[in-house]
Amino acid sequence: MKIHRILCVAIIRGLKEIILEHQQADTTVANLLVSNTNWGARDRNFIAQNIYQIVRYKRLYEFVCNEEAWGESALWRILGCKLVLDGLALPEWPEFAEVNAEQIPKLEEEAMAIRKIRESIPDWLDELGEKELGGAWDAEIAALNTLAKFSIRVNTLKASITTVKQLFTADAIPFSETDLAPDALIIEARKNFKTYPAYRNGLFEIQDISSQLVAPLLEVEPGMNVIDGCAGAGGKTLHLAALMQNEGEILAVDVSEKKLEELTFRAKRAGCSIIKPMQAEKLSRNFQARLNSFADCILVDVPCSGLGVLRRKPDAKWSMTLKFIHELQITQAQILDEYALMLKPGGLLVYSTCSILPSENELQVQAFLKKNMGKFELVTEKRISPAQTGFDGFYMAKLKRI
Repeated sequence: MKIHRILCVAIIRGLKEIILEHQQADTTVANLLVSNTNWGARDRNFIAQNIYQIVRYKRLYEFVCNEEAWGESALWRILGCKLVLDGLALPEWPEFAEVNAEQIPKLEEEAMAIRKIRESIPDWLDELGEKELGGAWDAEIAALNTLAKFSIRVNTLKASITTVKQLFTADAIPFSETDLAPDALIIEARKNFKTYPAYRNGLFEIQDISSQLVAPLLEVEPGMNVIDGCAGAGGKTLHLAALMQNEGEILAVDVSEKKLEELTFRAKRAGCSIIKPMQAEKLSRNFQARLNSFADCILVDVPCSGLGVLRRKPDAKWSMTLKFIHELQITQAQILDEYALMLKPGGLLVYSTCSILPSENELQVQAFLKKNMGKFELVTEKRISPAQTGFDGFYMAKLKRI
């Protein structure tokens, strides 16, 4: 394969924004790929895959290339090391002049024996993962460095899974089904659905299988009053609305006005009219008091470390800190306490995260039940392991108010 300079320049540009300027990887890559209409699919894949792989394995490449300080020249050497490890011959460019191709395989072999280098994670995260997950940490962190599966959820307000399967078959979009989620299809080839008519018309949503398991736990029915306390851009909110057959009311709360605006757009596209967005700061103490014992069901998909979705956001591990996770755990407990008051006796509350850490999951639920002994009971809980399933890491617990 010939290495083209214009593509390498694009990779370095993306890496500068992500690593040196601390921009989000997904946004940076998306913007970069639309900046040159002359790039074909192969060129775009080359750019995106190299950027994500270097961000994902940043510490490994530092070790293999003997890099300690990151600057633009170091980014070129890192890229050179990566291309050598891919079995490619480097062009005789001045940016690659200091890349020692003969030394790289030996250093890679040394790196493979050190988990925090091999899996490319900070020391503190490696220590935390081993502390909380023990022997399972090896398999989990390895799985979180693999390519994430791509799946969709059929919007049953507008289509059936049979209809969408027929559309995909007619358009030669390869897919498979799963017994885990009845409205899900796994897309077997990367595709940008943004301009795809069925997606633009709201026939399906892009949503991981693990995420699709959360809403059904609430056992919602048409006509219910439901609260989604951390709605975000509304993936699970829209799923709840579909399960309720667009009958009843869902109060969708989030701290971000921008995300609620996206939720409003998505709800309109999905043909859903029962979602009522509300900014968290507007959920004042007086309004909260009026909501006491109001909801039939409540979902709190709380802010979390996101360790279960690291392969989708590999840059997150470089900006995350142990202090940040500890602060999140305080917020998680507060949210659970706050929204539990809004649940009717006999109602169901689902607590969920996209984390694999027990301190954000089982231990949070256990602490809540201890504080509310005789008021709530655990009905069921489920942990989705990336290593065991290949899907995102998730935790969900169904609680019942007595």
